[in-house]
Amino acid sequence: MLAGKFTVRRMRRLSERVAQISTEYLDAMERTGGPVDLMTSFAYPVPALMICELLGVPEADRDRFRQLIADLVATFNDPDVPLEQGLAAVEETQEYMRDLVAAKRTEPTDDLLSDLTGTELSGSELTGVAVLLLIGGFETTANMLGLGTFALLSHPEQLAALRAEPALADRAVEELMRYLSVVHTFTRSALEDVELAGQVIRAGETVALSVHAANRDPARFDDPDTLDLRRNAAGHLGFGHGIHQCLGQQLARVEMRTALPALVSRFPGLRLAVPADAIVMRPDRLGVHGVQRLPVTW
Repeated sequence: MLAGKFTVRRMRRLSERVAQISTEYLDAMERTGGPVDLMTSFAYPVPALMICELLGVPEADRDRFRQLIADLVATFNDPDVPLEQGLAAVEETQEYMRDLVAAKRTEPTDDLLSDLTGTELSGSELTGVAVLLLIGGFETTANMLGLGTFALLSHPEQLAALRAEPALADRAVEELMRYLSVVHTFTRSALEDVELAGQVIRAGETVALSVHAANRDPARFDDPDTLDLRRNAAGHLGFGHGIHQCLGQQLARVEMRTALPALVSRFPGLRLAVPADAIVMRPDRLGVHGVQRLPVTW
C-alpha cells in the first residue's frame, strides 16, 4: 500500500526541496562559522524537514515538529537519557501524529499522509505508519549523512574525487551504503525447511543476518574493505532485500546524492575539528550505526 505512494513525481518534487533545505542549512553553517556539530547543524535537520514535506506537516507546526525530533534524537543518541523520558518523547510524537492524521482526514492536502487517509487504514494504523515513516525516514538517513561525511573526511582522496566529479554522486551513495551499512543486522524466520550452503534452517527457526558481512563479502565485491566511490556497488544490501526492502530507499538516495555533494562543494576546506579517534559512536539503541557528534570546521 505504501510502496505505490513513493512515486517518481513525488520524489522529483522532494529533490528540489532537498536542494533548497540543504542550501539553507549550509548558509546557516557559513554564517555561524566553525567548528559546528555536523549532526545537529546539517545531518539531522535535512532529512527531518524532508519528512515534514512527505507527511504534509503544516508550516505553523514546523518548530514543534523539530523539537519532537530533537527529543527523539536525544533518546536514541544519549545513554544518559532515562527510559521514561524517551518513552514520553515517543508518546508525544504519537499524540502529534494522531492530531495530524485527524486534520488530514478533515482537510487533505497534496502529501503522502493525506493520500493514505483515503485507504481502509484506521486512525490508529495511520498514526503508526506516520510514526514509522518519521523514525525510519530521518534516523537512518541522518546517520548515513554523518557517517558518510566522516568516511569521506577519513579518505581525502575519495573526498577530492567527489568534489571534482559531482557526477560521481550516484555511485558514491551506493558505495557509502555498502561500505558503512548503517542498518547492520536483520532477522528472518523460516516458514519451511530451507537448505543454504549445506546448512539446514528448520521451519520456525530465526536467523540473524549480518549486513556488514554481506556487503564486505570478497566473493561479491573486489577489495571489499576499501572505500572506492568509482566502484559499481549495485547489489549491496544496505537497503535490505526482497519484500522487506527499504520502503523509502528512493527518498534516502535523493537526500544523500543532493546533500553530500552540496556540503563538500560549499566547504572545500571541510575537516574534522577533533582527532578522528575522538569521535564517539552512538549507543546502538535502534540497530542503527552512527556517531553521537561530528565536530567539523573549514
